[in-house]
Amino acid sequence: MEKHGGSCLCGAVRFVVTGALKPPDACHCSQCRKQSGHFWASTDVPLAAVTIEGAETLTWYHASAAVERGFCAVCGSFLFWKPLHQDRIAIAMGAFDGPTGTRLEKHIFVADKGDYYAIADGLPQNPQ
Repeated sequence: MEKHGGSCLCGAVRFVVTGALKPPDACHCSQCRKQSGHFWASTDVPLAAVTIEGAETLTWYHASAAVERGFCAVCGSFLFWKPLHQDRIAIAMGAFDGPTGTRLEKHIFVADKGDYYAIADGLPQNPQ
């Protein structure tokens, strides 16, 4: 079975995903831009497929009534986006160690994107 590991910058939070990764999307919403410093690329995986080590240093920020964002309390790396009451989690593509075997599939929330960059890769762009 395929496995993909990764971590935060300092290594205090580590994760392993068992199974293939879905093609990631790039989110350009204002929350993702503010938390990551640019747009945020992630892949959605079932919660049951993820093992997290160092959960004691993982902090969850409730960004809205519907979602929470997980980051390392030591180094500040933004790792996870999780809808409440669902059995899935989005994991930052930049946090994976080594190749993922995936390619960006689409852009979302492009109506909120920053004015300082263009999206010119030819992938689908969803306004929301």
